[in-house]
Amino acid sequence: MVQLRKCAAVAACLFSIANGVGAAPSNPLRIYVDADRTRHYASARSIEMGIKTAFDQAGNTVQGRPVEIVLLDHRGNVALSRLNVEKAVDDPQTLFLLGGMHSPPLIHNRGFINEQRLLTLVPWAAGGPITRHPEAENWIFRLSVDDEKAGVYLSRHATTAGTCKVPHLLLEHTAWGESNRRTMSEALRGSTGNTPDVTWFNWGASLESARIMLRHIAEHGSDCLIFVGNATDGPTFIEAMLSLETDQRRPIYSHWGITGGNFFASLPPGALEEVHLRFIQSCFSLLSEDRSTLSREVFAHAQSLFPELKSERDLRAPAGFAHAYDIGSIVLSALSQFTLVEDMDVNRDRLRTALEHLQKPVAGLVKTYRSPFGPSDGKDGHEALGYDDLCMAAFGADGEIVLTTDRPNEQDDS
Repeated sequence: MVQLRKCAAVAACLFSIANGVGAAPSNPLRIYVDADRTRHYASARSIEMGIKTAFDQAGNTVQGRPVEIVLLDHRGNVALSRLNVEKAVDDPQTLFLLGGMHSPPLIHNRGFINEQRLLTLVPWAAGGPITRHPEAENWIFRLSVDDEKAGVYLSRHATTAGTCKVPHLLLEHTAWGESNRRTMSEALRGSTGNTPDVTWFNWGASLESARIMLRHIAEHGSDCLIFVGNATDGPTFIEAMLSLETDQRRPIYSHWGITGGNFFASLPPGALEEVHLRFIQSCFSLLSEDRSTLSREVFAHAQSLFPELKSERDLRAPAGFAHAYDIGSIVLSALSQFTLVEDMDVNRDRLRTALEHLQKPVAGLVKTYRSPFGPSDGKDGHEALGYDDLCMAAFGADGEIVLTTDRPNEQDDS
């Protein structure tokens, strides 16, 4: 496939010369967005809004070349995501691929992405292995929550601020759930001295099976749940919790997968008044009274592009918007460090290098980024956010996301 793309690029170059076009590249730059637009539309839409806003502010052009954003739907399916990745690989005008909220497609296809040298940026999916390719030449970068830190943060919050003594892990049976089991178990052994019990569930768990799991957890002495699951399964477990006797209900500390779809709208009215629920987020909120001028300007620009955004509360998965916008801003800065050529294999390689050696600070929504990425080191080299960028949040009365822990002092360096 790489050879085919190179041939296509050469053909495009010869066509330009034959038609008297100057040396400056004129073909479009394409950004593919591979996300779940069926089961978790809110996350996919917010990512789309963020990346489109960043590039629209730049006039949707880079060095005179128009930028086109292609939206794909993998529906949470690993095999379908692989086909979407192949589409991006086969397109000679692909600049990079932007991922969605699901970790399994990126974990499963990580080897193929790196083999094909397809620059892939991640604004949501949190699975630890995603960016930690064993080879030095790593083509995946993330600006999002990272489970290597999120699992530790959630565990510490539950056992300190949450005063939980015997936490129980309730995890979806996927690669994402497994990566959290590892980090959370290690963190909880350090804070409680014990390895936590784990209950696994498959996507689409029934209400009755969820009720049985929760009752079993309560009867065996656990005093809180640490939940790793998405917006489609989350309401089932909340409803199951409500069906238990009051003394069997347990506080829930959740990963942020529940914020990527219609979780809040799917709950019975008043459900969260009876079930204690907190979840992790990056430390940025469109609802903050002291938010920056940049934040206000960016959202105003987004409103001009997306009429459904009457107010900040209409953005139901704000983390995806913020992270995708910040990734777009970083990419635009990196693109200013070299001159584009017709061969997109060369452009992607140069962009990857520029991301690892960003020369100027980039003002983003989450924070100001100074050297957010470095050469891949098998650890945090391709992670733009760190432990200090994490906060806890809750749903407000209308389903808006409200931070419940103080934002730490701004950390300019990742």
